[in-house]
Amino acid sequence: MWASLDELKSVLEQQLPGVTVTVEGAVLYVEPKNLVSVCRYLKDSERFRLDYLANLTAVDYPPERIEVVYHVYSMDKKHGPLPLKVRLPRAEPKVASVTPIWRGAEFQEREAYDLYGVIFEGHPDLRRILLWDGFQGHPMRKDYVVEDQNVLEGGPA
Repeated sequence: MWASLDELKSVLEQQLPGVTVTVEGAVLYVEPKNLVSVCRYLKDSERFRLDYLANLTAVDYPPERIEVVYHVYSMDKKHGPLPLKVRLPRAEPKVASVTPIWRGAEFQEREAYDLYGVIFEGHPDLRRILLWDGFQGHPMRKDYVVEDQNVLEGGPA
């Protein structure tokens, strides 16, 4: 049977000494430094077996933070989703990659990197996936200023 978020919080804090998680509404917030250990436990523990990362994205909350959002399920136990979030400083949004835990995170982390500028440390191939290498900025950030990227510099207008 699926656990409540409060029960899940209690289990995580008991099983992973030094880890603190927060429940806010229907979301489990994890400290960036604890993300990998929490995700690994949730995937590998016989009780939860959260073996499928369905979605990974980011949300920009200027001026102070970006949140990375993970929706995980158990295909084995047939439960979920469990929404996990990590709060990162907007000025330097860095968090460990979960690609070693859920292979499906690889392209989704690249997308969040490309569109929001989140650095996923330890990612096997962190580079732009939707935009070209010379593209300036991260277009899903709320302070992004749209400019005509198709105009050649010095050419006719």
